Amino acid sequence: MAREAKYFSLSLESLRSLGSWAADCAERALTVYENQANADSRPRAAIEGIRVFANGGKRSAQLRLLSLAAFSAARDAESPAAIAAARAAGLAASSAYTHPLVDIQQTKHIVGPAAYAALALELDQGGDHSIGDNEISWAVSHVTPGVCEILLHMPPHEMGKTRLKNIMHKIDASIRGRN
Repeated sequence: MAREAKYFSLSLESLRSLGSWAADCAERALTVYENQANADSRPRAAIEGIRVFANGGKRSAQLRLLSLAAFSAARDAESPAAIAAARAAGLAASSAYTHPLVDIQQTKHIVGPAAYAALALELDQGGDHSIGDNEISWAVSHVTPGVCEILLHMPPHEMGKTRLKNIMHKIDASIRGRN
């Protein structure tokens, strides 16, 4: 028997709050990408796009294009740190399209910008986990009530076999632990 999808009410204001926090998180790792891909502004444009939405702009097709362009920049990047930084920007821009569907994929969309940013900064410093852990602490300490509200509707992210999955779990569990 197939499980019935479960939805919840999700306001545009909550999505704006998520977009603002996601942009803040992703922007902290942006220099990792820009230091390795000098003239490529796609991740920065994605972050600027989500900031426009977070500040009251429309959720337009242009924002989707900016997100996809940042993911394309990630595919073009050569270092794992730059790839993670560009993905953080792409996920930040796509946060405006988070669905009010109770699903683990949506959980990943919520914590993804912070997790990829933490991973990018960590990898940029030779894989030092303390760098990523500090970034996780920053992200959790700056999370907004709107982000918490959305996340608490979602299933929790479990520990995984990769550093990225474990960072996602730690961010998710830490945010939930605050509430």
